[in-house]
This record gives sequence, C-alpha cells and structure tokens, in this order.
Amino acid sequence: MMLRVSSVQFQHRASDKAYNLGRIASFAAHAARAGSQLVAFPEMCICGYWHVPKLDATALRALAEPLSGPSVSQVTQLAREHTIAIGAGLLERGNDGAMYNTYVVCMPDGQVHRHRKLHAWEHRLISSGDAFTVFDTPWGVRAGILICWDNNLVENARATALLGAEILLAPHQAGGGHSVSPHGMKRIPVERWTRRSEDPAALEAEIRGPNGREWFLRWLPARAHDNGMFLIFSNGIGQDEDEVRTGNAMILDPYGRILVETWQARDAIVSADLDLALLDKCTGQRWIRGRRPELYDVLTRRNPHGFSPMEARWSEISTRTPSRWQAPSSAANERSADSE
Repeated sequence: MMLRVSSVQFQHRASDKAYNLGRIASFAAHAARAGSQLVAFPEMCICGYWHVPKLDATALRALAEPLSGPSVSQVTQLAREHTIAIGAGLLERGNDGAMYNTYVVCMPDGQVHRHRKLHAWEHRLISSGDAFTVFDTPWGVRAGILICWDNNLVENARATALLGAEILLAPHQAGGGHSVSPHGMKRIPVERWTRRSEDPAALEAEIRGPNGREWFLRWLPARAHDNGMFLIFSNGIGQDEDEVRTGNAMILDPYGRILVETWQARDAIVSADLDLALLDKCTGQRWIRGRRPELYDVLTRRNPHGFSPMEARWSEISTRTPSRWQAPSSAANERSADSE
C-alpha cells in the first residue's frame, strides 16, 4: 500500500493566528489537491515561537487556548473539508490550568490526537508533557508524534516505536539556533535572511550547512532507521526574532533514506509516496525484536545530577566531571529515592 504525505515549512508571524491559520489552510488545500492523506506543519506554527520566551504570564496565557478553542476547531474543519489529516502546533491551555507546547493531528472524521512536548524549555511557565503519543490511523499503520527536542533523546524515539509507531511526525522550529556545544548548531546572521534576494548563495549555504541540513542529518536518519519508522520532518523557515530557521522540510523512509527534501529559502511543501511494504522486515523493525530489556534498568534510574529541560538546553556546566558521567550505583539510587 502507498500512502502519500506532505511536509510544510513556513515562516509564521508572532501571535498572528489569523495569518498562520491562513497559511495552514492554503497548504492543506495544496496537499489535498496533490493527493496527500496527511500533511504536517511545524511546531507552534499557529501561535508563533521564538517571541514566546519574552512574554510575561498575562501575554502567555492570552496566547494559549484549549483544544476546544477556535484554532484547533478551524484546523479540524479544514481536515473534514479536504478529507486529509492535518498536524499543527500551538500553545495549549490545559484543563489543569497549565500551558503546554502541543501538537495536534486533526483527522477527517473529527478526531484530534494531541501530543504535549515532553521536554519543554521555551518558557518557565510552559509545562512538559508526561506521555508518549501513538495512535491508529485509517491507513493501516500507527503514527506517533515527537516535538523538536523530544527527537534529540533517543529513548523517546525508541519508546514511540515500541508503542507501535511506524510513522513519526517530527515538527520543529530549528536551525540557526545557538548551542553551547563547540560543534553544535550555531546562529545564522539575520542579515543572511534579509539579504536573501541580493545574495541567495550565502543563505543557501547556511540552509544546507552545519547550522541547517548537515545538523539534521547527524541524527534524523538514525531515528528513522534504528526504529524502523517513516519520519516526516516539518520546520519553520526564515527569521524568527534573532534566529533564522532553515526549513529543510524532508520525508525519510524506515531505512533512514531521504525520499524528498527542500532547501528553498521560502515557504514550501514537499510530498512523497510512502511504500508501507518497506516496513516489513526493515532493519529497525528487526533490531527492535532483538532487544534485551533485562539489561536496560540503567535507563529508568533517576539521574541525581540531571537537569530540567530548560537547564539542559542552556547549561554550560562541564559534563566531564565524574559526577556528571558516571551512572549512579544502585545504593546511591536507593538513597536518592528515599530522600524524595
């Protein structure tokens, strides 16, 4: 069976939900006309992203809305209208009063599947989710969602696959950020974006270079290959406050091969036909069946030297001291548990 899917990159406007939803509507219609049954948009593309850390509590709560709010309702209506599943990101206000970096997949039958980012770090008032998200689809495969940094922790992709996901939606707002790691992703000068018409080669070099495509290719193919999943990568493009998103929308197969991608410096959509027969006996699907979980208890121990997501994102504390790299002993782990 073949499943046609699309991935979109677009430059959102901060807090301008009407504009952003308009872009979603336009690309959803485009994807439907092209025969796609699923189209994925970037992280927090409904509300905007990098202005969020600068908002105070009042402005942040004003930007957030429940799943029953107008934005998700509009996306759900688009899914019904075009008979296509649509994935998009927003700032959710939960029934518990907390706020979450959330991604929804609105199905043509009106169902809404929600994932709350497991490692939220954008604002101290945004809470992290506490559950993996995997769901059945009408296409005979299960799909999962991991938002941006969720994908950087290998355990998350593996857990999602073990829950049955064969297609992973991986929405991002990435590229051109700043990492404290010496060879991690670095900032792209905003001038490269604003002068893209005068000097397109300079911007293309950034989009395809170590702060864009080269960075993603260090790990995205591994997530797909090692877990035997198709991967749909959607991302922002262009200036977002003082950073430049690199787009790089791409779709990978369960062998980690890129089926389609773009490095266009503009809003764009890419589409591919997923040959679901590739899932059978692919490397990742076979390797998972050779796991020895009895050896993996170290993965579930609480790290007494661990960080919160926000601390881990920005910390410049050395990771080379023994207390940072040695796995805690069982005795130490028990003492830590007793003290909690």
